[in-house]
Amino acid sequence: MKGTLLLLGLLVTGELTFWTTEACVPFFEVYSSVVSGSRVWMYQELQAFNATAEEKVALEKIQGCYRKERLRNILLE
Repeated sequence: MKGTLLLLGLLVTGELTFWTTEACVPFFEVYSSVVSGSRVWMYQELQAFNATAEEKVALEKIQGCYRKERLRNILLE
């Protein structure tokens, strides 16, 4: 029984690790586009995820914060 639970735990952990690494690149692409201040680039990245209008507005607000004090906010991240 312990061996079965260990095997199941390893399978779940391995599967979660796979999905985590697979999600890193798209996350950093969108994050970079938000931090850059370019709305065109941000919209282009968001098209891949079929972002809703509410999500776009929320990310525009975040991007606006980065635009106000650009270098200071980027360094504080």
